[in-house]
Amino acid sequence: MADFINTQNSFAKGEVAPEFYAKSNIDGLSKLENMDVLSGGGLKRRPGLKYLSDLSSSARLIPFSVSETENYLLVLTDGHILVFNDSIKVRDLIAPWAYSDIDKLQYAQRFGTMIFVHPDYKPQILKKTSDSFEISAFQFSINEENMDVNIPFMKFDDASDIKITVSSNNQGNNYATFTTDKDFWVPEDIDTKILMLDKQWSITEYKDSKNVIAYVNGPYSVPDSPVSDWRESAFSTKRGWPCSITFHQDRLVFGGSRSWSSGVWLSQVGRHNNFSVGTGLDDEAIFITLLSQQRQQICTVVSSDNLQILTTDGEWAISSKPLTPSAVDIKQHTSVGSVATRYLPPQKIEGATVFISGSKKDIRELSLDELSENYNADDLCALSKHLMQNPIDIAYNEEKKKLYVVMESGLMAVLNQNSALGVSAWGRYKTAGEFKSVAVINGETYVVVKRGEKVQLEKFSESELSDSGSYGFSFTAAALPFKASGHNASKIRIRKISARLLDTKTLFINNYRVALPNEIYEDSCSGYSGDVDISLLGTERNCMTSPWTISSTDNLPATVLSVTIYGYYVV
Repeated sequence: MADFINTQNSFAKGEVAPEFYAKSNIDGLSKLENMDVLSGGGLKRRPGLKYLSDLSSSARLIPFSVSETENYLLVLTDGHILVFNDSIKVRDLIAPWAYSDIDKLQYAQRFGTMIFVHPDYKPQILKKTSDSFEISAFQFSINEENMDVNIPFMKFDDASDIKITVSSNNQGNNYATFTTDKDFWVPEDIDTKILMLDKQWSITEYKDSKNVIAYVNGPYSVPDSPVSDWRESAFSTKRGWPCSITFHQDRLVFGGSRSWSSGVWLSQVGRHNNFSVGTGLDDEAIFITLLSQQRQQICTVVSSDNLQILTTDGEWAISSKPLTPSAVDIKQHTSVGSVATRYLPPQKIEGATVFISGSKKDIRELSLDELSENYNADDLCALSKHLMQNPIDIAYNEEKKKLYVVMESGLMAVLNQNSALGVSAWGRYKTAGEFKSVAVINGETYVVVKRGEKVQLEKFSESELSDSGSYGFSFTAAALPFKASGHNASKIRIRKISARLLDTKTLFINNYRVALPNEIYEDSCSGYSGDVDISLLGTERNCMTSPWTISSTDNLPATVLSVTIYGYYVV
């Protein structure tokens, strides 16, 4: 046996997967639960959860910041948008979406207006007025000269060989009957716009699969032969609506739809309801289809240095500055892919776009290389993939430098990241219940938690030592298997374990309660700072297990800066 003294004074890699236990020089842990890694590398018991309000059902949280001093939290439930100002519900708005739909809702905000999109619903606008909130359907602008709607038009694949015979209709001079040479029309075509004969038509009545009635704003001449050169509005009840949305270079951007999954539509500059391509002037609307060996499904669009387009098959970017119809520099940079079955909003972290991969097993950081020419998609959880268990929500707190990822199981994976100080530490949060959603607004982290039959809105608070007032929680940090001089030890015999503490009122080391000076309990405002130890002479440990574990079930603060073990080892 050889003597050893082993000190770990940095836990900057957080909890790492067992497959990395044999690697040397990992400042990590085999378990990190309900503790955060500090910027200096130490460990601190996580904040408690403050109860804010009961909810009638499970919900999804979305931040809505109107100004630096006016911040709201949107709580989306079945058919409702609840508007909260911290714990106060200020408005209950009727919304068109069922609870089963809200997983796919995407949104973009500009000042006091937020636009929601869903592939099966017409886009909706939530607007903060001077004294209230209102929700209404998104409307494409109208051309005042001819009353045409400034909506984009497409030639869909299933309509490529369809010919329309136009005939007059007894409802009036502005009506016509459209007859196709094949079964094509469906009842959902009512209100669809058709661009044909240099005019914009609106379908008003469905007759059968080959016949509909359409209205045009002005006179028309019946063509001598069937018409093959025609287009449909890109968005409609039949074709679906935009799947994703953002604002970029003062254009409103729609990405993908149910019937055209690889399309990107950009509005005119400064006219966000106008998608008319006009004559191709620099400020007019733009339409792009992603070109690859297979039609890609757009999952979301992100405005960053460039317009980033995340698909099920990879990550694209449009780098043109300014972006005009005649200057669209677009290419695919990486081939990771994103989640299409639900919206997991990409987060901006230290200049990079962080997104959950399509496999749901890793989180990627999309960032430009040193020459700002190409994007890389580095894996943020390469050492901790075991914590990624089907994520269902994600949010980043820039003030706290924490990334929160809610799992389907009700657990939460948390990344404490500070690149400047080399901290990239994953751990997990548990509570007496299940986390369902998370959002960050104005430096505060809000969660929806299901506790038994109750669903509650809560937020993390440094002043809370328990969850929701009465639910206690334990914390645990366990070391990696012991290594000495770069070698795997076969057996260790521990004489003593010492920990350096900061403002701590409770601690167990290897299930032994540490005796802290009695005076810390006389002053409720501060804990003990200094070194503590426990003697374990004769304790033998299998080196595949953790040589030390720190933990407690007490609702008291604890911060550990370093842990030292003394003893003997055998290689």
